[in-house]
Amino acid sequence: MNDAPVLLESRDDRGVVTLTLNRPGAFNALSEDLIAALHAAAERLQADATLRAVVIAGAGKAFCAGHDLRQMQASPSQAYYDELFARCGAMMLALHGLPVPVIARVHGIATAAGCQLVAMCDLAVAASDARFATSGINVGLFCATPGVPLSRNLSRKAAFEMLVTGDFIDAETARERGLVNRVAAPERLDAEVESLVASIVAKPRIALEMGKALFYRQLETGLEDALADAGQTMACNMIDPTAQEGVQAFIEKRKPDWR
Repeated sequence: MNDAPVLLESRDDRGVVTLTLNRPGAFNALSEDLIAALHAAAERLQADATLRAVVIAGAGKAFCAGHDLRQMQASPSQAYYDELFARCGAMMLALHGLPVPVIARVHGIATAAGCQLVAMCDLAVAASDARFATSGINVGLFCATPGVPLSRNLSRKAAFEMLVTGDFIDAETARERGLVNRVAAPERLDAEVESLVASIVAKPRIALEMGKALFYRQLETGLEDALADAGQTMACNMIDPTAQEGVQAFIEKRKPDWR
């Protein structure tokens, strides 16, 4: 019996938390327990004022192979599937709703709900040999829930092609189409993730928190409302002491002191 936790959590002294999917023997498939563990971690981190960034990684040979199909097949009822996908959606929204940037560290494969998890993260860094697919269609199951964030990352036609073919795309194609931000050689993956994290934690959290919330909020509104919301957000940001210090430091040609 394997008593290892399905989710590992670590934190560095900067407030950067790494959540590692830990079902390597199942390519980190999203079991009920793993979905629950990710959701619980996101809810706990939501209230953590010292949090600066979250990295989501996978143990073993893959990032995440999607839902645990064996577990799903063991309970073939509409009620069970409704509840499972609702729980998974709530988990994805909880991670997406964290006030700090969430970064996917992708290696191996990210398929179906694993690809959805990448698309739900704010940022993604992939190993050059990583591959991505919404492959449910290959077993007769259209990847409807992965299609929601996928269509918000890629162009419509590129997203729809992935959904209807189930074909893999490589890391560089994923970068070109907007699913990932950066691609690195496998041995450089952690260094590339760290480069992105370091750039983020060098900035004041309050500005990032306000900016992230506005970024996603304005996408769901019309142009006029979006500009009004953005202007108000900038005004609130500007009056904050961190921005006041940053602007003054720029004027005085020195580094800002955000302690």
